Amino acid sequence: MLSSIDATQYTVGWGSLALITAGLAQSKNRSGLAWFFGALFVGPIATFLLVAFCDKLASDE
Repeated sequence: MLSSIDATQYTVGWGSLALITAGLAQSKNRSGLAWFFGALFVGPIATFLLVAFCDKLASDE
């Protein structure tokens, strides 16, 4: 079983990764909010998919 300190650290780490994924998504002109929620559910897999397979979209400007 995880102690409460371990569980807190795990939760903070998972949330931080979701925020990093959202920032990466926005830098590639993709929806940061959608990728944030995706990363909350699948974590490192979403980050890997974003970095490895998603090219930067053309800007609307």
